[in-house]
Amino acid sequence: AEGEPRLKRGVTVDIREHVAGTVTVLEPLGRMVLSESPADQFLKERVAAQLREGRRQFIVDLHHVSQMDTSGLTTLAAAYIAVRKQQGRIVLVNPSERVRELLRVTRLDTLFQMFDSEDDAIASLTQTQS
Repeated sequence: AEGEPRLKRGVTVDIREHVAGTVTVLEPLGRMVLSESPADQFLKERVAAQLREGRRQFIVDLHHVSQMDTSGLTTLAAAYIAVRKQQGRIVLVNPSERVRELLRVTRLDTLFQMFDSEDDAIASLTQTQS
C-alpha cells in the first residue's frame, strides 16, 4: 500500500520492542522466513538478553509479520523453550490467519496462548503471578 514501509528482499526483519510494566513486547516487522534467517537469530537474541535482565513475561506481536515459514516457527519454538526454561511465559498476539493455520498444523498452537490484543495478553500474563 502507498506510504507503507517496505522491506526489500534480504533486509533483516526489524524488531520493535517496548515494555509494559513487567511484560516485554517484541514486535517483529516483515518476514520470518528461511532466507531471512539472521532475523530469527535476532529474535532469539532479544529474548535471551531480556531473560538475562531478569524479565520473564513476553508477548510476541505478530501483527506486522507478512510471511512465515517453518524457519519462523522454529524461531518461535526456540524462544518459547528459552523462556520456559527460566519459568517465564511467552504468548502471541495478532497472528494472521495464515500464521494461525501454520501453528495449528504444526501443533505449536498447543504451546502458545494467542490473543487478539496486547491488552488481553498483558492482563493474562500479569493476573496469574504466583
